[in-house]
Amino acid sequence: MDHRVTVTICGNEYTFLAEEDSAYVEKVAAYVDQRMTDILESTKAGRTDAAVLTAANIADELFKAQEIAENLRSQLKEYLDEASKSKNEISELKREIFKLQNQR
Repeated sequence: MDHRVTVTICGNEYTFLAEEDSAYVEKVAAYVDQRMTDILESTKAGRTDAAVLTAANIADELFKAQEIAENLRSQLKEYLDEASKSKNEISELKREIFKLQNQR
């Protein structure tokens, strides 16, 4: 269910229609507000330029996080493949032990 959440970013109020709960939307807005405030305080950029720089920085963070997540998924898949291979080897060794024990 969508609901309206009003937040303040750089002194301006914005109302979002969101599926997420208000605490999440407020957390996102606070993050954007802080990033924009940091840029505004450290440069002579106006609000529009600060908004674009903020968007670019957050997009950069997103792409880097996605790359890290993909690397972790790939590494996890390798570990699971190795575990499956080891499990198969253990099963084969157990069968071999069983055969040798029955040959006695």
